[in-house]
Amino acid sequence: MTTLPTSPSAGTDTAPAAPPLLSVRDLRVDFGEVPAVRGVSLDLARGEVLGIVGESGSGKSVTALALLGLLPATATVQGSVRLDGRELVGLPGRALSRIRGRRIAMVFQDPLSAFTPVYRIGDQIVEALRIHRDIDRAAARRRAVELLDLVGIPDPQRRADAFPHEFSGGMRQRAMIAMAIANDPDVILADEPTTALDVTIQAQVLEVLRTARQQTGAALVLVSHDLGVIAGSADRVAVMYAGRIVETAPATELFEQPRHPYTLGLIGAVPRLDSGGSRPLVPIPGAPPAMADLSPGCPFAPRCPLAEDACRTAEPPLTGDTAHRAACINADRIAGQRLTPADVYALPDLPPPAAQDPRPREAREPVLRVTGLVKTYPVLKGAVFKRRTGSVHAVDGVELDIRRGETLGLVGESGSGKSTTLFELLSLARPEAGRIELMGRDTAALTRREAHRLRGEVQIVFQDPMASLDPRMPVGDVVAEPLHAQGAPRELITRRVPELLRRVGLDPAHADRYPHQFSGGQRQRIGIARALSVEPQLLVLDEPVSALDVSIQAGILNLLRQLRADLGLAYLLVSHDLSVVRHVADRVSVLYLGRTVESGTVDAVFGAPCHPYTLALLSAVPLPDPRAERARERILLAGDPPSPTERQTGCRFRGRCPVFAALDPAAGRRCETEEPVLSAAQPEVDQLAACHFPVGRPGGLSG
Repeated sequence: MTTLPTSPSAGTDTAPAAPPLLSVRDLRVDFGEVPAVRGVSLDLARGEVLGIVGESGSGKSVTALALLGLLPATATVQGSVRLDGRELVGLPGRALSRIRGRRIAMVFQDPLSAFTPVYRIGDQIVEALRIHRDIDRAAARRRAVELLDLVGIPDPQRRADAFPHEFSGGMRQRAMIAMAIANDPDVILADEPTTALDVTIQAQVLEVLRTARQQTGAALVLVSHDLGVIAGSADRVAVMYAGRIVETAPATELFEQPRHPYTLGLIGAVPRLDSGGSRPLVPIPGAPPAMADLSPGCPFAPRCPLAEDACRTAEPPLTGDTAHRAACINADRIAGQRLTPADVYALPDLPPPAAQDPRPREAREPVLRVTGLVKTYPVLKGAVFKRRTGSVHAVDGVELDIRRGETLGLVGESGSGKSTTLFELLSLARPEAGRIELMGRDTAALTRREAHRLRGEVQIVFQDPMASLDPRMPVGDVVAEPLHAQGAPRELITRRVPELLRRVGLDPAHADRYPHQFSGGQRQRIGIARALSVEPQLLVLDEPVSALDVSIQAGILNLLRQLRADLGLAYLLVSHDLSVVRHVADRVSVLYLGRTVESGTVDAVFGAPCHPYTLALLSAVPLPDPRAERARERILLAGDPPSPTERQTGCRFRGRCPVFAALDPAAGRRCETEEPVLSAAQPEVDQLAACHFPVGRPGGLSG
C-alpha cells in the first residue's frame, strides 16, 4: 500500500518568501476577435503544485499552452510570463525552443497524438535529451531506460524499442512523463494528464507525477476537470470561468471555505464516493457564456443565484487577502456565513436512490438475468488467406441480475468486458455460451418477430450524445424515430414528442432545431428522451455523463433518478466513475478480465469490499476533499490487466493482487491452479465474491 503524502504547503495561508519561479501578469489570449484568456495573473513557487480547474471553455488549457508559447499562429498573446525573471512572451521561436523541455516541460492530455508514431519511444526520449545536453547517443539511451524504469514501465530495456501504439494508454502517459522530466525541468505543465484513463491507471499516473517532482524538484501546474485529482495533489487552486481566474486559495481552504458561487457549485456538483445518493447534486443553471459575446458585468451573473444589479454592470476584480481571493461582490458574505452549495443553489427534491417498489427484492419481477455469459473473438492472421491463430476471451463468465425499478452499476477497467457484455445483451440473439433472460424471455429462443417486439423493452443512452444523434434530423424527428420503428400511430407520435421533451427538461418549441444547436447536456437529454419514447422497462446507460462537465453531469444524474422514480424504470449503468455509481445505483457488479469478481448492494460492496480488486478500485477513486484524500491509504495495482488473448489458469487477478503477493507458497498454489467461483462472501448482506482469500478474512487484506 502507498499512503498519499500531504504536501507541506497545502492548506497554509502564507505566501512564499522567495521570489516566484514563474510569474504571470495580465495574460490575455485572443483568437481573432474572440477572447479566450482575459487577464490571468498567477505566481508559482519552486516545488509548488498549482491546480487549475473549471468547465470546458474556461481557458484552462489555453493558459497552460500560452505559458510555453505552444498556441497556433492565429492566437494573439499579450501580458507577461516571466521564468526566473526572464520574459517569455515575445521571445523568438529559437529561444523558446531552448526553454521548452529544458526549463519548462509539458505533459499533454493525449499522449498518443503527442508522440511521433513512426519513432520508437526510447528514440524520442533520446532526442529530447540530446537537443538540450551535450551527450552521446549511448549515454542518452542509458538515461532513457533509467527514466522509463523510474516511471514504472516494466522491462524498460525492451520497451524502449517499442512504438507508441504498442503501449497501453497508461503506459503512454507514463512514457510522456519520462520524456518531460528527462532534462530535470523547473516547471512541469500537465494538461488533463489523467483524462480518459481508468481509475487504477489514473492513480499510477498521479503517483508517477509525484515521483517525478521528488526526483527533479520541479513545480507543477496541474490542469484538470477532476476536483478529486486536484484535492489530492494541489497546494493551491485557481478556479477559472470565462477566461479569467474567479477564485484562488490554498487547496484545503478553497474546498472547505469557498468564496465564489461558481466554486460552490462545482464542489456541490461532484458525486462523492464517501457519501451515498441521499443528497441531490448541485446543477449549476444555464451554460457558460459565449466568449465572442460577453455581456457587461460578471460573466457568471446569468447563472448565479446570488446575482444583484451591481453584478450586471461591472465585472468584479479578484480581491481578498494574499492567500485567498475571489472575484465576487458577495465573497465576504459567503465566507462570513459559511454558505454551502445547498444554501446557495435550489436543489431538486429528488426521491432516494433506493428502489420505489415496496416489495422485497426477491418478490419483484426480474428484468434482466445473465448467467455464465461467454463471448470470444477470433485472432486472424494473413492478408489474403485468413487463418485463426487464437482467441480474444472478451467475456468469460459474467453474471447479472436486475429487478424491476432497480439500478445495477457495471464497473471495471478498460478491457474488462463491459462493452462486449452490452453488445451481447442488446443483440437479443443466442449467446455463444451462457444464458440471457430479458423480461423473463430467453433470448436464445426468440424468433425474429419476437425479438423486434422485445427490442422496445430495452433502450440505450450512449456515451457521446453528439455522435448518437443524426445531425441531419430535427430533434423532434430524432425522438420520434424509435416510435416509427415500432409502428406507432402518427397521432401517438405527435402527442408523445412534446411530452418527452418536457419530461427531460427541454422546451417542446425547440423540436424543430438540430442537434448542433444544443449544448452537450441538452443533447444528452435528447438522447434520454429518444430512449424513453417507446416506454422501455430497461434503460442501458453507457457512460452517460463521462463526456460532460461536472456541472452538467449533476443535472443529468438528478434527471435519471427522477425518471426512475416516476416511470419505474430499471437501469443498467456502465461507468468508469465509481462515484457516479455510488450516487445512482442500488447494486453493483465488478468485472475483471471478462468475469464477474464481486457483486452485491452498493452499500455492502463499497462499504466493505471482499475482493482485492474491488478494494483497489475504490482506493484509487479520488475524493474532492483535501484532508480526507491525503489521509487515505491507496493500493496501487502493478501494471495493466493481462491480455485477453491468453487464457488464464487459476485466479486471473493474481499477477496484480496484493493478497496473493503476501501469501505463503502453499496457499498461493491454490490461486495459481484453482479458479475462484462467485460465492457468498457476506451472506447476511447478499454479497458475492470470486476470491479464495476475501478481504477481511484470514489471509486477506484488512478492509
